Amino acid sequence: MPEPVLEQAASEMLDWHGCGMSVMEMSHRGEQFIEICSQAETDLRELLVIPPDYAVLFMQGGATAENAIVPMNLLGRVAQPKADFVISGIWATKSHQECQRYGDAHIAATNATATVIDGTQQAPYTWLPKSDTWRVRKDAAYLHICSNETIGGIETMDWPDMQALGAPEVPLVVDASSHFLSRPMQVDRAGMIFAGAQKNAGPAGLTMVIVRRDLIGHALAICPSAFDYKNVEAQRSMYNTPPTYAIYIAGLVFKWLKQQGGLAAIEQKNILKARALYDYFDHSAFYTLPIHPSVRSRVNVPFFLRNTSLDGAFLKGAQERGLMQLKGHKSVGGMRASIYNAMPLEGVLALIDYLKDFERSHG
Repeated sequence: MPEPVLEQAASEMLDWHGCGMSVMEMSHRGEQFIEICSQAETDLRELLVIPPDYAVLFMQGGATAENAIVPMNLLGRVAQPKADFVISGIWATKSHQECQRYGDAHIAATNATATVIDGTQQAPYTWLPKSDTWRVRKDAAYLHICSNETIGGIETMDWPDMQALGAPEVPLVVDASSHFLSRPMQVDRAGMIFAGAQKNAGPAGLTMVIVRRDLIGHALAICPSAFDYKNVEAQRSMYNTPPTYAIYIAGLVFKWLKQQGGLAAIEQKNILKARALYDYFDHSAFYTLPIHPSVRSRVNVPFFLRNTSLDGAFLKGAQERGLMQLKGHKSVGGMRASIYNAMPLEGVLALIDYLKDFERSHG
């Protein structure tokens, strides 16, 4: 979280704008919170240049819940419920598996096998198949991609043009959770974008859904009313009691991003941070990077020590230097540096200094 956001939230904790209440105490239908929520939507629309024919929904449950909510809302668009998926890692796989509960979930492309790129062997889940190899069905309800694999560290910089894929009537659905608001996004290339807030936009518990309005109103009969996009849009995200404090904090983050110069400016800062870290790794034989350079994430950087017996010492030393949460996800091991918007360049440089020191003392 950006420090100025935390400071403002702390200063407003007991009394928001002189109303005598904390945001935590407000009714979600009261004029104060409606003002907060409306302003948050306005600022988010401005940051992402969201067209007016897209609804902005604030929902609960995180991206994992959306893996079920998306097919329940969109599969009803077609006569035979079916959707296509590009498998890029753990999160895309989870989305694909969840959709199988509700319809035909087809794999249009996958990186689950090893391949050779420019003469270099790439392990599974460390590369991406080119979009001109994707097999998208023209009668699918949607095509799902995860544009940044948080665990695996793969980022899709350019979203595909569905017309170029030969499926112009198939909307693109993007799980953008871990790089949401880290750069400008081509909203009008997607039919829907969703993201959990807890990486770049606010605290856990809030999910933002940006969905083209013509895709709303096709929910399967089994879809709970609180998760039906039609109901959520009609009630301006108030059909179910929303995560009020999380929306408030997200709204403060949106304002902070605007103060930084918007998403184009924050993208340049993220490029500098990622470039500094990757440049160091590329000149070190002590650490290894599994992800192909063409799809390296700017915000999630997985890396490994060649001598894995040093992992414990590395993490202990990092913690002593104030460098926290560097342990990789349990499913892949190794290390992972997550350098989200709120992480300043100074923090990345401090990590690089530690990487150098540890290499000198153990290499």
